[in-house]
Amino acid sequence: MRSFFILVILLITTLNIKAQMADAGKGKINGKVTDAVSKQPVDYATVSIFKQGSTSPFNGMSTDPKGNFSLNNIAAGDYRLTIDFLGYKRHTIEHVIITGGDNVALGNILLEPVQNQLKGVDIVAKAPIIENRIDKMVYNAANDLTAQSGAAIDVLKKVPQVTVDIDGNVELQGNSNIRFLINGKPSSIFGASLADALQAIPGSQIKSIEVITSPGAKYDAAGTGGIINIILKDSKVQGINGSVNLTAGTRQENGSLNLNARKGNFGVNAFFSGNAMLNSTVLTTNDRTSTNTAGDVTHLFQKGSSDSKRSGYQSGINFNWSITPKDELTASVGFDHFGNHNNGLTNQQQTITDGAGNILSDILSLRNSDSKFSAYSTDLSLDYKKTFKKEGQELEVLVTTSNSKNTSNYFQQQDYLNNDAITTGIRGNNPGNDRETNISVDYTHPVTKTFTIEGGAKAVLENLKNVTKTDSLLADGSYINNADQSYAFNYKRNIYAVYLSTSASLFKNFLDVKLGLRNEYTTTSTDYGGVVIPGYNTLAPSAVISHKISPTQSVRLSYSYRIERPDYGEINPFYNISDPNNISTGNPNLKPEKSNSFELGYNQSFNSGANFYIGSFYRRNNDDIQQFTTPYDVLTVNGKEYTNVLLSQRANLGTQTSIGGNIFASVPVTSKLNLRSNIFLVSRNNNAPGINNITAFQYRFNLNASYQFPSNFMAEAFGNYNSSSRTLQGTRPKFFWYNIAVRKQFWDKKASIGLVASNPFSKYIDQYATTSGPTFNQSSLRQLPFRSFGITLSYKFGKLEFSKDKDKEGRDEGNQGMPTEPAGK
Repeated sequence: MRSFFILVILLITTLNIKAQMADAGKGKINGKVTDAVSKQPVDYATVSIFKQGSTSPFNGMSTDPKGNFSLNNIAAGDYRLTIDFLGYKRHTIEHVIITGGDNVALGNILLEPVQNQLKGVDIVAKAPIIENRIDKMVYNAANDLTAQSGAAIDVLKKVPQVTVDIDGNVELQGNSNIRFLINGKPSSIFGASLADALQAIPGSQIKSIEVITSPGAKYDAAGTGGIINIILKDSKVQGINGSVNLTAGTRQENGSLNLNARKGNFGVNAFFSGNAMLNSTVLTTNDRTSTNTAGDVTHLFQKGSSDSKRSGYQSGINFNWSITPKDELTASVGFDHFGNHNNGLTNQQQTITDGAGNILSDILSLRNSDSKFSAYSTDLSLDYKKTFKKEGQELEVLVTTSNSKNTSNYFQQQDYLNNDAITTGIRGNNPGNDRETNISVDYTHPVTKTFTIEGGAKAVLENLKNVTKTDSLLADGSYINNADQSYAFNYKRNIYAVYLSTSASLFKNFLDVKLGLRNEYTTTSTDYGGVVIPGYNTLAPSAVISHKISPTQSVRLSYSYRIERPDYGEINPFYNISDPNNISTGNPNLKPEKSNSFELGYNQSFNSGANFYIGSFYRRNNDDIQQFTTPYDVLTVNGKEYTNVLLSQRANLGTQTSIGGNIFASVPVTSKLNLRSNIFLVSRNNNAPGINNITAFQYRFNLNASYQFPSNFMAEAFGNYNSSSRTLQGTRPKFFWYNIAVRKQFWDKKASIGLVASNPFSKYIDQYATTSGPTFNQSSLRQLPFRSFGITLSYKFGKLEFSKDKDKEGRDEGNQGMPTEPAGK
């Protein structure tokens, strides 16, 4: 670790000398972009700088969330500056004069909204598909063609540093402990089933995805892997406008409707989106051999198929009122639902032999299983934001509450085919309720132009209730309640937090530094079996140091301390016995996982539009939460015995150390052809008591190619490969998948039609374990028939129209291989 910091210091010192030599005699242009009507900052507006007489900008940037921009290292000369954003008139500033070392402050720049149709608007530049900022990486899904047809889980597969396996499990930099947000706010819909929730959000609804691997003190300390924030589309354009999207013919049918209405300082946005995964049959094979302490060998072979369906919808309405130029109120209500249904038949053969190979038992059976899950969620939020006369000073009060009602039902029946054993079976009903309320106050105070202090407080109040009712099958075919496996489980957790952070520009803007400290106190209570969970305090520091080598190059070093609190599913003591040979349960005694994470990254963009990023990270988790599987000859669950069982549950298993890197590149090969690629590498070492140290290496590679044909016709292909990787007790499968999409726009780009095809592949999953008791080895194979081909339709209506114009050199400035959806708001 000492060598790591020495290397960083040497790198920064070298860059300082280089920057001082390069910056001599160069100037700076800064300002703030504001809506002329609402007086609100315009974030992500495009600022471009031209040499006098030139029609092509040589430098530029997007404004930050507060509307600010700063163009550094500008050589002496006479320049023209333009500011563009969809829905506003272009603002041009002529003859911006730079003489050696000048700092030109343009002050507050007012953008005039367009009150009529936007025919003939010049859009000089759009947000790139990938943006690297000081504290996050942003994937602009609205500008990516193949991201529009699937669900959020499909969009995440394209985000740098994010990995999604064939079961929908998401990892960020190789870590699955991720905090998911929607529009910066938590939602209880993620608490029930993350994979299902991500399947319920259509890709056509997503504007961008923010990946925050080293969150600052303002963010909750939960999530050792970081934060993924899903930003949904909205609009603050005057008038009435909207869009309709439909995808049909694929394995995931979805449709969405957006409606925006705004007049003056008041706006309303309503949306509804729904999707459904049609019936899909998955073939499974499971082959397990286990040996007990007496030397008897049990061989279990299972082969069957399962039919799976999934559906969901999201809906909501948002109100925005700019009460005064300094006061803004936003209210929203959302209603979400998702559910799944799985049923199938499995043929089983269980053979037991002694050490000499003599058959002691040979049982053939047929297992019929059925499971359903359903979740309904309601989200309410009220946000008040006040700005002050002093630029950058603001106060925000946010209250959100989310309530989710979940129901899980399962049934399994086992018929024996070659003996007189009676049919066994069980069914269960598991309703639950999850309510979470967040109250936060945040205040930002700029002390000087280069030094800002932020602080705030937050309370998170969570209350979960769960009831389990279990019935056992009798010999006459009727069911009777099993009191030993029926119970109620109530769980409450409150988190109280305060934070303070500072940001400053040091050494004449050579370094941008952001330091923060967050303190969280957690109290937890449960009524299960006398389990007492003591309260605990978490002190979470964070730091980001960034240096802008040039206007197009930057390097960043960050540190964060994070924790992962056990969630409800991990501590719920309910036993899932839908497969009596593979049982799972929660662990109420889990402790929070703690993580220290370091990151070092370098980013460079080019005037051609190309972008390059390379980063590395080191992370160490203590009290690491991992799933652990234990074999049992006989397992007794609340008075009932089950034989030849693998019991899976979560446990705090020692430490996990991860070292990895990420390489991203986007290259416009020509004005029509763009290539984008991402490589992710990680090496993990798990040190768990009672288990040999496991070192695993995993990599991911993907390639995206898009081509803009004449007549508004576009094609795009995306392929992704994930390698296999060892875990504590097994091997995750390697898999490959691809998407191919084409789109044709017509009716002045208000409508489009597209075709999309996809195909994933998966290989064997090999599992093994070594324990002090019985041993086992197991191999499994899943065949996923998810090949799909479908059609997408999109139509935009209202006063907002999209068009492109060519500049004097004949270049297409409005649509360089990107959809016409607004990239900013």
